[in-house]
Amino acid sequence: MTDELTHLDATAQADLVRRGEVTPSELVEAAVRKAEAINPSLNLVIHERYDAAVERARGSLPDGPFRGVPILFKDLMCAVAGEPHHRGNQALRDAQFVSRHTDDLAQRFFDAGFVCIGRTNTPEFGLVPTTEPHAYGPSRNPWDPTRTTGGSSGGSAAAVASGIVPVAHANDGGGSIRIPASCNGRFGLKPSRGRTSMGPMGGHLTNPLVVEGCVSTSVRDTAAVLDALSVPAPGQPVIAPPPARPFASEVGVDPGRLRIGVLRSNPLGTGDVDAECVGAVDGAAALLESLGHVVDSDWPKAFEDPAVVGYFSALWDAGLAAEVAIAQADVGREFGPNDVEPLTWEMLESGRGISAQQLLEAVESMQRFGRDVSSWWLPFDGSRGYDLLLTPTLAEPPVPLGTFEDAEVPILGFLRAAAFAPFCAGFNLTGQPAVTVPLHWTESGLPVGVQLVAAYGREDLLIRVSAQLEAAQPWADRRPSLRA
Repeated sequence: MTDELTHLDATAQADLVRRGEVTPSELVEAAVRKAEAINPSLNLVIHERYDAAVERARGSLPDGPFRGVPILFKDLMCAVAGEPHHRGNQALRDAQFVSRHTDDLAQRFFDAGFVCIGRTNTPEFGLVPTTEPHAYGPSRNPWDPTRTTGGSSGGSAAAVASGIVPVAHANDGGGSIRIPASCNGRFGLKPSRGRTSMGPMGGHLTNPLVVEGCVSTSVRDTAAVLDALSVPAPGQPVIAPPPARPFASEVGVDPGRLRIGVLRSNPLGTGDVDAECVGAVDGAAALLESLGHVVDSDWPKAFEDPAVVGYFSALWDAGLAAEVAIAQADVGREFGPNDVEPLTWEMLESGRGISAQQLLEAVESMQRFGRDVSSWWLPFDGSRGYDLLLTPTLAEPPVPLGTFEDAEVPILGFLRAAAFAPFCAGFNLTGQPAVTVPLHWTESGLPVGVQLVAAYGREDLLIRVSAQLEAAQPWADRRPSLRA
């Protein structure tokens, strides 16, 4: 039964429970056995919740769409009262900090019937696109253990790829759903700004870059999870436009004949794009054309604004300063250089030096950039805008572990990240939804995703097209060798 369940997505597992063919405890116990088998090799789960999960599965569960399905929460946001929440930081780990509240998001997952079996590894405060925190050590990619899982949701994405759970919590402030999903050959959707709640401790006015979601194997899983999560919380300051119907209903719907632009080169000029990533885009473009869509080489030129890295960095560093202030309150003392990693300290010092005026200027620049870029998707000059933009998800296949750390000049690690993932963070600035679709593998067996971006609020269109691609070129049966 364990082997059979390993091959099922969350939707299929939940269906077995509804039909009475499998019990929640059987699903959860199978996931725990898988975690115990694979985690020593890959270091993905850093806080085990195995016994509590088994006990929970044997009790009364909400009658939600995923009743009894095991899940993992990333150890960054999605906090649960009374449980560890260390955000990849050694000071929080050493203090054995446990959360004093349960986030809205975690409650949404519980209400949907999911059973959490543990928390996954993440880089310190989610700062870089790899999961190698000093506090817990590196997570390893199941396709090649010498390579990065991506970040900051690297533990979650690799746990799904390795077969521990069918779906795992993830969030995205600069690519942190899409980057690890691409590195692990899984499906990842970054929702529109305001689609999911960040309460009760955060919100999209103070942290406009970050959104919450998941990494999964199937499009239908992600669509149904998004339905479960996209319930506005009281007082939520930004709420994305409501969908015309449930997102799960969009799977299998004909998207029509779409106009799709393509961006193959690095718009930020931070480095070249690997031939494998360009090839992945070319293959996806050909597949989309074979499905009846119109594909050409236009793209939103406002995206190459050279100041965009500055806008993002100001918001990123200021957000880090606010996050560290919360962490200091959690442990009851101020942090010094020995309490965080060298790169974190350098970025923290930058964030603490940003004035209120500079922060507001960055927010205004973000909004202007968003208007300029987003206009490419809208009708203009009396003609029709584009429906989707196709890009590489990353500029390189998964890179070796250690790529983003420079002991002598720590900030070079962050600059290296800009070369690795130049296509992601811009859409955290605009707030638009984007997906990475696993359509390509290198000759050596490394996964390479492609990104599709829609207009704000149009997750429905991304789900339709992604499901169309999934049906035309299935990926679920492509599994890494290091799999439970």
